[in-house]
Amino acid sequence: MKLLSKTSNVFACAILTMLSVVFQTHAQELNKRVASSYLPSWAIKTNLLYDATTSLNLGTEFRLSRRHTLDVNINYNPWKFSNNKKFRHVLVQPELRYWLCEPFYGHFLGTHLLYSHYNIGGVKLPLGFFPALRNRRYQGDLYGVGFSYGYHKILSPHWSLEFSLGVGYVYTDYRKYDCQNCGLERGREHKHYFTPTKIGVSLVYMIR
Repeated sequence: MKLLSKTSNVFACAILTMLSVVFQTHAQELNKRVASSYLPSWAIKTNLLYDATTSLNLGTEFRLSRRHTLDVNINYNPWKFSNNKKFRHVLVQPELRYWLCEPFYGHFLGTHLLYSHYNIGGVKLPLGFFPALRNRRYQGDLYGVGFSYGYHKILSPHWSLEFSLGVGYVYTDYRKYDCQNCGLERGREHKHYFTPTKIGVSLVYMIR
C-alpha cells in the first residue's frame, strides 16, 4: 500500500508538472500574440533636417517581423534660389532595419541603398563638405550603400522622434561646370567616396 501511495504521489506530481509547463507555454504564446497586436504595423515620417534645406521628403516604414522593418524615404528638391543657386535633386533610400528590442522602440541597426539624380551649384554645405560646390555646378547621378545606427523615442501612442546616422560607400558620375550662371561644361568625371550617407531627425506618426 505504501508503494502504491508513493507511486500515486509521483504520478500526480508528474501530471501537475506537465500541466504547469503547458499552461506556462500557452501563457507565453498568448503574451507574444497580445504584444504583437499592440506593436505598430507601419509609420509615416518626415526628416526635419531635410525639411530645413527646403527638400520635400516623405518616408514610410513597415513592420516585417518582431525584429525587422523596411524603411523607404524619398526626397525631392525642385527649387532654384537667388543668384542661380541650386540644390535640385531626387533621392531614394530604402533601408532594412534590425531592432534590438522591438519595432518602433529603442535602438536599431540598418543597412541601406541609395540613388540620387542631382543638379547642384553655388551652395555651401555644412561641416565643410564638398567646398567646390560654392563656385561650380555639378550634375549627375549618385549610387551608394551604407550602414546606420538609430534610436526611436516614443512621445505618445502615435507620435515619436527618430534619430539616425549612417556611413557607407558612394559612387558618383557627373558633369561639372565652371560657374553657376554659365553653361560651359568643364568635363565629365566619376569619383568614389567613403562618406556619411544619411543623417536624420524625423517626426514619425505610427499606425497600429
